[in-house]
Amino acid sequence: MNHDWIVSYLRPRLLRNDGEHLSRQLYRQLRELIRLRRLAGGSALPASRALAQTLQLGRNTVLSAYDQLAAEGYLESRHGSGTYVCDAFADDAVHSPQTDAPARQLSLRGRQLAEASRLPASKLGAFVPGQPELAQFPHKQWQQCLNRRQRNAPLAWLHYQHQGGLPELRGALAQYLHLTRSVRCEPEQLVVVPGAQSALTLLAQLLAEPGDIAWIEEPGYTGAQTAMLAAGLRCQGMRVDEQGLRPNPDAPPPRIIYATPAHQYPTGAVMGLARRLELLALARRHDSWIVEDDYDGEFCYTSAPLAALQSLDRDGRVIYVGTFSKVMFPGLKLAYLVLPPELVDPYRRCQARLQGEGSYLQQAAVADFIEQGHFARHVRHMRELYQRRQLLLRHAAAQYIGDVMPLQGGDAGMHLLATLPDGFDEWELQAAAAERELWLRPLARHFLDTPYRSGLVLGYAGIEDHALRPAVQQLADLLETRLK
Repeated sequence: MNHDWIVSYLRPRLLRNDGEHLSRQLYRQLRELIRLRRLAGGSALPASRALAQTLQLGRNTVLSAYDQLAAEGYLESRHGSGTYVCDAFADDAVHSPQTDAPARQLSLRGRQLAEASRLPASKLGAFVPGQPELAQFPHKQWQQCLNRRQRNAPLAWLHYQHQGGLPELRGALAQYLHLTRSVRCEPEQLVVVPGAQSALTLLAQLLAEPGDIAWIEEPGYTGAQTAMLAAGLRCQGMRVDEQGLRPNPDAPPPRIIYATPAHQYPTGAVMGLARRLELLALARRHDSWIVEDDYDGEFCYTSAPLAALQSLDRDGRVIYVGTFSKVMFPGLKLAYLVLPPELVDPYRRCQARLQGEGSYLQQAAVADFIEQGHFARHVRHMRELYQRRQLLLRHAAAQYIGDVMPLQGGDAGMHLLATLPDGFDEWELQAAAAERELWLRPLARHFLDTPYRSGLVLGYAGIEDHALRPAVQQLADLLETRLK
């Protein structure tokens, strides 16, 4: 029996930098294949030694998963023949109510959502994308802002809130966005949200009906796909070129267009003016909404960044999304939206009911952090730091990797895209790198459908200068052994 499809299914789903042991992950994935009858009763499983070798696992890891599945009645071992799915699963004769109940409770959309939702890396180290340098954050000034607000916090801040965010913070943000990103808005159009991901999910629910089409970049941000799936939308991937999202005139008309025009994730492409105007015209023609995610627009290294797409919008179709996670720290869980006026009240009411507004104490401290100049100084400092680290990464890659893995992007942001030869096994490289505490992100993870190119997303912001060169050397060693 050809087991290649089982290996192809399992490889991207086993996460070595996840908190869950690999034997438990393997057990869950095989159990799901059996439950869904993709592994029917009587099907042979790969030999434990062969599966361990192919997936770069210890044999005991595979044996542990097989033994647990056998104990629960999913597998049986046939002497001299191998391991098989129990015949009982051929005709639904036997089920375990306790183990099957969660699978029965999930809808088709729920299963798709769970499959698309991967937990982020729980460890820090070389090449983690999107990880800021937290050691350089001005903790003392931030603590002073928090302490001052804590001493004078009104009792009303302890209640549930439904204003769309603290007015002081919305005012500070409106001024900051106008000066730095040319965003056109009044403070009343700003809504402070408990994280950009939750905002994307609620926007999809508010703006579209289940079954509507959402255009998302391909490759692109997996969180956008998850948000659209959670709202019951059908995701249509739009290929990315050197200008970012490339609209396909033959694709079904979208209700929502998700884009990262300032710095496409993960390719690093910057959308030019002509493409931006084309996208706005397309949204007008199809009566679509555009969600502009400006996730790291503060870090531009070449010249003054292009104005936000929202600044060009004359029809009120663009929703601007910004976050403090990259500039300050992810644990703050604070982001913001700039909404067309007619969306402000319904969004604010739905957020208050479904998600809540977060801590007004923290929002007040952020407002002070901005108004006292700490935020702008920190952005300037980190922009210089990240640009230096990018150059160190480029120099090391040129020395040790050369033309084997060219780097793409770099005009902005906190990561570079490394291109690998066609057909290269990114997942196997990721597994081997994790053994050396190198946390690689395969480009394949960012595709809706079959990837049409191979690569790695290499974060450089959160790794200290002196550690970059040794990390690139280790990556070069791994590549060399696989390209011989």
